[in-house]
Amino acid sequence: MNSIPIDQLKNKTNAGLQIKIFSRDDSYDNLPGFAHRDDHYIFFLLKSGSGSLKIDSQDVVIGGGSLYYILPSQVHYRIQVDKAEGWFLAIDPSLILPGLREAFERGPDLQLPCKLSDDELKQFAVLLDLLHEEFVNRQGAKYYLQIIHSLLQSFLAMSASIYDKVEKVPHTDNRSAELTRQFKELLTAHVQTIKSPSMYASMLNVSTGYLNEVIKKVTGSTVSYWIGQELFIEAKRLLNHTDAGVKEIAHQLGYSDQAYFIRSFRKMAGSSPLKYKKLTKK
Repeated sequence: MNSIPIDQLKNKTNAGLQIKIFSRDDSYDNLPGFAHRDDHYIFFLLKSGSGSLKIDSQDVVIGGGSLYYILPSQVHYRIQVDKAEGWFLAIDPSLILPGLREAFERGPDLQLPCKLSDDELKQFAVLLDLLHEEFVNRQGAKYYLQIIHSLLQSFLAMSASIYDKVEKVPHTDNRSAELTRQFKELLTAHVQTIKSPSMYASMLNVSTGYLNEVIKKVTGSTVSYWIGQELFIEAKRLLNHTDAGVKEIAHQLGYSDQAYFIRSFRKMAGSSPLKYKKLTKK
């Protein structure tokens, strides 16, 4: 294996979201047991029991009543659980608004499990049970995506609020992680107008070669990859949530060649923008 495998959400759902309830007796043999990345966020909320996993070469233990998430770029193994009950969510990055993504991605340190109060756990439980019920039972119904995506936004906003209250521990010896955070912030803000790695390097006062070396070391992928990924996420947002046509979206994203935009999107999504839009509007 010459590269780290990437688990793709599009192979599992067209809704941009998966939610599962797990109990003490569940088996996780269907999840990848090898080191891999996801092209999506993963959230765990453990109601009881405990879980552990290795993520970016560090061991993380998640206790009962705790919330935890994995970022798309992080390398991890399958979670190991001990009498655990709770919820698992896989979420397409395009469904996470930039302001909320900042709450989850701003820290240079590995994110830690967040212990919830009893009241917070009850609130999350009510919301996630409702989201799971709608996700499973309303498939094929009119406004299905609007309903589950609205409930998902409530979950994400509540989760961001929880993590926003967590005190950030200063990290004085992690220049690479901090540079990566700054790059991703600039990328989110400027990707529609700036697509050149050298321009981002200039904005960060480093050389293009150094920026690329750092980003690849921290995330496993190049600066150009993340520029393309951010454009892809924004394209999916526009296709999902606006009535703009493919030509207009290509223009909004700064593509002078519509055909090139379509080819790039097909390479990332496995389908054309128009076909993707039709699938997500069902």
